[in-house]
Amino acid sequence: MAEAKTQPTDADVDAFLAAATPVKRRIDGKALARIFREVTGADPVMWGPSIVGYGAYRYVSPANPRTRGTWPKVGFSPRKAQLSIYGLKDLPEGAELLPRLGTYTEGAGCVYVRKLEDIDLDVLRRLIAIAWSRGEDPHPA
Repeated sequence: MAEAKTQPTDADVDAFLAAATPVKRRIDGKALARIFREVTGADPVMWGPSIVGYGAYRYVSPANPRTRGTWPKVGFSPRKAQLSIYGLKDLPEGAELLPRLGTYTEGAGCVYVRKLEDIDLDVLRRLIAIAWSRGEDPHPA
């Protein structure tokens, strides 16, 4: 049975965000941390070397039921090229609201945003709240 490679760590979230480059990613990363904290009420945890995550849930991969693990309910990473935001489109209600977010592209498990000015932060807050409401996976590992 395969377990996810990305796991929670004891790394310092504030230090990670303070080191983000370029400067715009650092500014947007700190702003996202405030927004996620405001909506979830949870303290952030580093997942692997580059994802700031909030909460957790257990899952079984629909594509490969042998792959299971724990993943943050919501999270983000201020990567050099763009912001990666996790959890926004995982639930049907979030996927339905996502087109109102603004300018973004989609990856397999995340939403990519170039800069926060490109998106509606009120819609982002609603998407985070929807994802945060996630219960456990119906087929827990």
